[in-house]
Amino acid sequence: MQVAIVTGASSGIGQSAAVQLAKRGTGVILTYGRNQAGAYDTVAHIEKEGGTAVALPLDVGRTETFPAFRASVVAALRDTWQRDTFDHLVNNAGFSQMSMFEDTSEELFDRFLRVLLKGPYFLTQSLLPLQADGGAIVNVTSNSALESGLEPGYSGYATMKGGLAVLTRYLAKELSPRGIRVNAIAPGATRTRLADDAFEKYPEVIPALAAKTALGRVGEPDDIGMMIATLLGEEGRWITAQHIEVAGGYNL
Repeated sequence: MQVAIVTGASSGIGQSAAVQLAKRGTGVILTYGRNQAGAYDTVAHIEKEGGTAVALPLDVGRTETFPAFRASVVAALRDTWQRDTFDHLVNNAGFSQMSMFEDTSEELFDRFLRVLLKGPYFLTQSLLPLQADGGAIVNVTSNSALESGLEPGYSGYATMKGGLAVLTRYLAKELSPRGIRVNAIAPGATRTRLADDAFEKYPEVIPALAAKTALGRVGEPDDIGMMIATLLGEEGRWITAQHIEVAGGYNL
């Protein structure tokens, strides 16, 4: 059985990716930050469908915790799947906050950097010795890093997501001798808990976003989760170094 690690899988896109991977017969190690209950819900959902999943705590903004996390991954692989390697990694965990350029503090900039770019960079580096040859990595960026999704207030957030897209190409190049494929997906506006539950708190923004989207609605977590599972699966075997927008034609 293949095994995937999905960061930030207690809700939204990460939760969907974990469930979709499990539906395809992949074991899942999923991580959570503050939302332990959501992570356990994800595990329960996967187990109810006959899959296997383990939830582990991880703060992607604290690189000093990565050695301990790696040790817990080793234990989970051994105890649950009798393996010493995993196959796929989904760097999804993150946070979003709107802040106009002139209002962005160094503190917020540094938090964006730690969680959205430095975290995935060094987490991938830490886990790489455990990743099996022929596996795959998907980095979740954002269409705010593309021309189509350019909106005021996301300069700090999108700068880090753009950096993650560049890292994706370098990883694809450097890991190709091991047959490891690396791609990035750029979701548009998606109905998740990101940005402090913005869609729940401000439902009035949804019609405006839907009106700017060619396919006429905002994204749902499964729109993105299915794409992640596809890229990691056999269907994606000839795709690497790509940055794919998954946004229903935003600003088309």
